[in-house]
This record gives sequence, structure tokens and C-alpha cells, in this order.
Amino acid sequence: MINILLISYYWPPSGGGGVHRWLKMSKYFPYEKMNLFVYTPENPEYPAYDESLNSSIDKRIKIIKRPITEPYSFYKKFTGKKKDEKIYSGFINDKKSWKNDLAVWIRSNFFIPDARFLWIKPSIKFLIKEVKKHSIDIVISTGPPHSMHLIANGLKKKNPTLKWIADFRDPWTNIDFYNQLKLTKWADNKHHRLEKKVLRNADKIVVIGWTMKDEFQEISNRNDIEIITNGFDHADFEDKSSNGLSLNISHIGSLNKDRNPLVLWKALKELKDEGSLVDGLKIDLIGNVDQSIHKSIEQNNIVDLINVKGFVSHDEAIQFMIKSKILLLVINDSPNSKGILTGKSFEYLGAKRPILCIGPKEGDVKRLLSDFPQAYYIEYKDVNKCKIIIQKLLSNDCTNFNDPLEYSRKNLAIKFYDLCKKLVA
Repeated sequence: MINILLISYYWPPSGGGGVHRWLKMSKYFPYEKMNLFVYTPENPEYPAYDESLNSSIDKRIKIIKRPITEPYSFYKKFTGKKKDEKIYSGFINDKKSWKNDLAVWIRSNFFIPDARFLWIKPSIKFLIKEVKKHSIDIVISTGPPHSMHLIANGLKKKNPTLKWIADFRDPWTNIDFYNQLKLTKWADNKHHRLEKKVLRNADKIVVIGWTMKDEFQEISNRNDIEIITNGFDHADFEDKSSNGLSLNISHIGSLNKDRNPLVLWKALKELKDEGSLVDGLKIDLIGNVDQSIHKSIEQNNIVDLINVKGFVSHDEAIQFMIKSKILLLVINDSPNSKGILTGKSFEYLGAKRPILCIGPKEGDVKRLLSDFPQAYYIEYKDVNKCKIIIQKLLSNDCTNFNDPLEYSRKNLAIKFYDLCKKLVA
């Protein structure tokens, strides 16, 4: 029997993308051969809450919680945010003021590697006893936040025989908003130093995409990095019908300023001006939307086409996917765009609806979608191609779908378990 400890900041009732990888995979582990313990905060500051996800937690998982101290109360008070207002890492520069600029500077240079850094030392001290108590064989840290990796690094240092897998859902110093952090040279060096320490000290590194693997291999000088992508859960789509299909293009998830689909707004404006838009077409934006997106919509005179619905539960998001005519996938127009591979990409494939993806010339998402005839890919500035694809997808029912079985949560869970088994063999 293998005893595994997962260190994860995001766990139900957390909503948003960060929680689904491990919540969904953990349903399919062979618990007759292993025990899973999950260490997560007792009082976290989640960007979004989804209480419905509590019902998805496998009852065989043992949850270990401990209070966390986070500096967001000071941050909110200083910047004039309300106590219950949520902080989104991708929305760093949403409002321009000297207070916000100073707050970002403080956050960037003192909260290293992130705002959960105060949880690192207390967690190491606490978990040393838990590791011994439960005879833990493997600790898995999943980040971001990358403080989780530093907790695991501390445990490994105290107990060198403990096996450690560092699971990266996103990069560290190459994450899309890293260049927006107002880092001093000292802070930038510290981020790179900590990143290299984790990459070199962990017994195994797992990443979710091909580009991240290449980047981490270069940083760490190791060639044993594993790719275990994100995926989709078949159970989420069972007993759900696409009857009552809406005439809409839907984006599910946050839209920050780097994820502004300017090419789509321009294409829609031109189609509208030409009188070529299908009557009744609506664009549903389901999730948090940055002010820069609202501004672009207004500038293109297409406000009448837009429905902003805000954050919804995961189950509601799945319903929107299934009933949408077209699913919109936008890759951040940022320095690391090539390596971005969102969990949403896989759920879109699981929904078996046509996908309109906007992204860079080459990248991991383009590589993923190339195997699926229901997915159409355009580059950031190709307005003409965008217009052609929109008209094609709105006028035809797409029935040619490949089943993304390789990316099912069940298959991915088996991959992770096999990796754990080899590590302790």
C-alpha cells in the first residue's frame, strides 16, 4: 500500500481552474492499492467559491487542514478594495493608481514566491509529524501557488528518503503575468533561484504541456520530466443533452487583459456592418471579465451582442458548453503564449462542440487541437479567417468529432499512479 500526501492550496469549496486537476483525478485512483491524504488550508482566500464541488470529493481521501495567514486583508485595505472582494492573479493592473502600483510592487517583491509564503514554515513543521504518523511514502506538491513546492522541499530536506513529485499546472518565472510584476533585480533573482531549487531537488517533475517540459529541462539540466496533461471527466458530461442548442459563441472562464480576443470583436463588427451576422447571435462571457474587454466591445459597437454572466458553478459551466453553438478559446497574448495549455481546452473537447481558438502562430494548444476536426484555430490578427470560420460554424451543424479518450481524467489518474508506483519500487 502506497501512502501519498498531496499538498494543494486549491481544494473544494474553491472554484475556478486550479482545483479541477487533482479533484477530478483523485476520483479514479486505485484506493485498494494506495491511500491519499490531502493537505490544504483551513481558511484560504480563494478567487472563487463553488460549494457544489464538495460532493465530488472521494470519501476515501483523508483531508488534513491547517490555518493559513495571508496578507490580503492589508492589501485590500490599502488599495480600497472591499473585504469580500476577490483577488485575481491575472488581473494585476486592472486599475491605474499610485496605490495599486505600490501594492503590486509590495506584492511582487515581498510576497515571494506568492501571497501564501507565510504558510511555508508552519506547514513544514506541522507536516513532519503527519508524514511520520501516516507513514507517507510520496509527497506531491501542486502549484501554483508555488509556495506548495517550497513546503514539499522543506519536508524532503528534513526527510531525504521521502519521495517528492513537483506537479506544475503553470510555469513559475515564465507564467503569463510574470512580466507585469514590478520586480527588483533581487526579487527576480530569488524567484529564479527558488524555481531552480525545486526543479533540481524534486525526485520527479510533472508538467502539463510540451513547451513547459522543454523550458524546465533547460533550467534544471534534467531529462526525466514527465508530461501528464490536464483533461476532462466523462462523468461531468453524462446525462446532459445538447437539446435546445443556443445560437451563441460562449467563452467559459476568466478574460483578463492579455486574453482579450480583439480579432473576434473586429470580425463581429465587420460582419455586423456588412449585414452578414446571423439574426439572434449572442456572445456569452461566463466568468470574470476585465474592464479592457468591456472597452474593446464598446469600441467595436457590438455591445448588443454581448451577455456577461459572471462566475457560475462548474456544473453550470458544463451545461453552457454543451448547449453552445461555438466554444471560444482564447490563448493569452503574452510572452509565454506558446506554452499555455488551459484545462478548459480539454473540457471543451469533452463537450463535443465546435471550438474557435485564437492564439499564437505555434503553441501547445494548436498542437493539441490539431487532432480534432471540430476545432478551428486562428492567429491573433487574422480577422478575415475569423469571419469565414464564424460564418461556417454558425451555418452548419458540426457532427465530425473525435473522442478525446487519451485525455480522460481516469487515464490521467492511472498515469499518475503508475508514476508513483515506479518511484517507490
